Formats: sequence, C-alpha cells, structure tokens
Amino acid sequence: MTDQAPLSYPVAPSPSIYHPSPQLTELRERCPVTPVVMSDGSPAWLVTRYADVRQVLTDARFSRAAARGDDAPPKELGALETESLIGMDPPEHTRLRRLVARAFTPRRVEQLRPWVAGLVDELIDRMTTLPRPVDLVEHFSTPFPVQVISELLGVPEADRQHCKAWSDTMMGDWQRDPEGTQAALDGFARMIAAKRAEPADDLITALIQARDEHDKLSEHELVSVCVGVLIGGHETTTNQINMSLLTLMHHPDQLERLRADPDGITPAVEELIRVIQLGDTGVMLPRITTEEVELSGVTLPKGAAVLPAFVAANRDPAVFPDPDRLDLSRPSNPHLGFGAGVHHCLGAQLARLELQEALRGLLTRLPGLRVAIPDAELRFKSGLAVRCLEALPVTW
Repeated sequence: MTDQAPLSYPVAPSPSIYHPSPQLTELRERCPVTPVVMSDGSPAWLVTRYADVRQVLTDARFSRAAARGDDAPPKELGALETESLIGMDPPEHTRLRRLVARAFTPRRVEQLRPWVAGLVDELIDRMTTLPRPVDLVEHFSTPFPVQVISELLGVPEADRQHCKAWSDTMMGDWQRDPEGTQAALDGFARMIAAKRAEPADDLITALIQARDEHDKLSEHELVSVCVGVLIGGHETTTNQINMSLLTLMHHPDQLERLRADPDGITPAVEELIRVIQLGDTGVMLPRITTEEVELSGVTLPKGAAVLPAFVAANRDPAVFPDPDRLDLSRPSNPHLGFGAGVHHCLGAQLARLELQEALRGLLTRLPGLRVAIPDAELRFKSGLAVRCLEALPVTW
C-alpha cells in the first residue's frame, strides 16, 4: 500500500487543451500509483506511468467486465462501457470481437484507401464552394468518419444523420437522459430490423447472420455491438481531426514541414495521437482488480478500481524523449492512444487511414488552411466524455 493521502478525482483540469493537467505530470513523477476519491465518494487508484498503464491494459487481473457492478467507479461513456465490447472480458469479449474483426483486417482497411481519399476530395470540393470561413466540424470532420463507418457497417443513407444524433445521445449521461438513451437504442434496433428484411454485403448483415443462422450472439448483443462499432468508428476520429488541426496551427514549424513533405503523414498522425487529449480527464475505461496486484511498489487489493491515465502515460519521459515537444518525425512512438491488449482499438487501422487521408487532403488541397478564430472563442459541447467542438471555423 502507500502512505499517500487520497486525492480528489477528477484531478485539477489543465489550463490548456493542448497539454494534460500539470497534476497528472506531477503524480507520474512523484506518486505514479495514487489513491483517489471519486466524485461519489468511492475509492480508486490513479495510474500515470507508461509501464504501469500498459500493464493495467494488458494484464488479465485488471478486469473491464468487473466494472459493470454497482460498486464500480462512475462511467465515462455511460452504459456503453458495459453494454459493448469495451465493457467485456474474455471469453465473452473474444467471441464477439472475432465476429467484428473480419471487417477491420489491415488488408481490407487498406483496400478502402482510394474510396476514403475520394470522399475527402468530395467534401473539400464542397467546402470550396461555401462562403468563408467554413465550419470544419459541420462540413468535414463530422460527415467524413460518419460516412466511412456507416459504409462499412451498411447503415442506409437515410439513417446516417439519425445515427449521428443517436450516437451523441449514447455518448452523454445515460442516467440523466434515460428516455433519450432508450429512444436512441430503439432507433438502432429499427435500423437493424430493416437490414434483416433487406440484407446486403456489409457488417450489420454479417452480424445478423451470425445471430439468426449460427446463434453466435444474442439480439441484445447484436444491437450493442453495432452501436459500439458505429460510435467508436467516428466520435474519436471526428475530434482527432479537429484537435490535430488546432495542434498543428500552434506548431507552425511542424505544420510547414508536413506541408512540404506530405509523405511524412504516417509518423505525423502517430505523434498527434500521442499528444492530443480527447477527454477532459485523460482517463478512460476503469478496471477492477480480480486479485491482489503490485504496481510500482504499491499493492492494490482485490476489487480495487483502477484508473489508467493514458494521456500521462503518453507523455512519460521514460518512453518518449522530450515528451512535451511535438515531433512529427518521432522515430519510435509506442503510444497508447489505441489502448493495448485485448481491448486494443478494433478500428485502429481504419482510424489511422482516415486521419492520414483527412490531413493529407486538407493540407494539400487547401495549402493556406488556418483556423479563423482564437482559442479563446472555441466552444466544446457539454456532457460528453470526448472533447467535442461545437464548431471550428477555418479559412484558406
């Protein structure tokens, strides 16, 4: 155990959207496994060093499924945390993930690149016809990943805007808006029922067939998996595009370097994923210990809630030299932006492809692209686990 007095959680917010809370940095150096008290009074442990966070993500003794119970810490993603793949442990998680994974193989994802690049061009073409400044959120960073994941899943064109609204509801506070949440779930269920009546060559149809013909998942699991894939497939990508552009604008030397060498887009995307904090706390998806575990000399008892601070781990100087410096050509970048272990992001390769083609298109097609308002005027939607901009006016 540790003699460290419990701290209040969430920790003090960062004064900047471009850096994690200074308190997380201090804890990583001084007390990397810290007892905290959650907003509801329950105890937990905050983990901030890269090696420890990675162990929490990869060690089976840290359970996601155990976070479903009444004694679990408050949820960052509402009931989505427990109703989808991200809330399960093997073998339940393995069974369902295997059904979805075939749509996200590296080969299949790479085959999408020409279509994805074409979609980027179409959206930029439309942007160039609009009066400036243009809202990037409305006209590019939201519709782009929504269209990509909807195409992969097989969401009908008529339902895609509805899916975005349902998704926003599902990412909010389920307890505060139970009726809205149920309406969103009902909408997804109706969409699946329509697909059952008119099957096609897409992921939803494949999952329906696994349910109806092979009994490999329940109807409830069918809906939950489809919802999880849809939300996971666009929410973070939308906001990563927005925050990537903002971050690049604050590093003009790196931006010009990337504009001069678009082939450097691959390491640039990895570095942007490493440094960008999409959530206010930098902590997502708590685990519960299934037995006594030691981390950095601290013994955690069985049943302890553990909060892995991804954003602090991704700035750990033991792994990333000069970690607070944005280096788009960083040669080694084993960041934890997509997690690790059995819960490593299923759509990581798709997200990478989308981010690469989005930035490539924006920076080459719109060479003078810049944000049209100061940071002080940026507004983020309230009540969401992911940092979502209401708008991002840009010009060129």
